[in-house]
Parts: sequence; structure tokens; C-alpha cells
Amino acid sequence: MSTLIKAIAAFLAGLVGSMGFGGGGVLIIYLVMFTDMPQIKSQGINLAFFIPCAVISTIIYTVKKQIKYKDIYPVILGGCIGAIFAGFFLKSLKSEYLSYIFAAFLIITGISTFLSGKKAKSNEE
Repeated sequence: MSTLIKAIAAFLAGLVGSMGFGGGGVLIIYLVMFTDMPQIKSQGINLAFFIPCAVISTIIYTVKKQIKYKDIYPVILGGCIGAIFAGFFLKSLKSEYLSYIFAAFLIITGISTFLSGKKAKSNEE
């Protein structure tokens, strides 16, 4: 049963992540809360999990002509710089603090998404 639950959690994380909604958050929360895996290890697994999902999603969105490659270079550059910085920063951070930072990020992102949804609805009216 445990393997089935893990497969379902991974499927949902891949599905949500491929739609651009942050499937990594789903996977990390599952791994930390339901498998008692340390946060830092969960994040490493999430990064390895993300690579094939990103490749497949990129192929699908490219076929649908929904990616403007000339517009994404600044995003790629910023993401790479951020990943390098975070990699060095996280080495010196205790796992406990990482959990707090991740929780705060999820809360702020949720509130921001909720508020931007309300603004979008009011602009449509």
C-alpha cells in the first residue's frame, strides 16, 4: 500500500508541476509529513524528480507552440543564479530553519495567489 501511495503522490506532484502550479511543494510536503523524511533530503529528491517532468512538459508545450524561447532567457539566467546561491546558502542552514522558511514561502505564495485572484475577478467586472 505504501508504494501505491507514493506513486499517487508522485503522479499528483508531476501533474500539478507540469501545469506550473508548484508540484514540488506537493511532493516535499508529502515526503516530510507522511514519510518522516528530512526536509533537505526531500528537496533533493524533488529536484531529481523535477528534471524528467520539466523535460516532458517542455516538449509538450513546445509542440503546442506555447513557449516563446526568446522571452525565457532572462528567466533561465535568474533561475540558475538563484539555484547556485541557494545551494551554497542551504549547506550552512540547519534543517529546522529550512522547514520554517519553506512554510513561510508557502503561506506567502498562497496569500499572494488568493489576493491576485480577487484582483483579477474585480478587473473582469
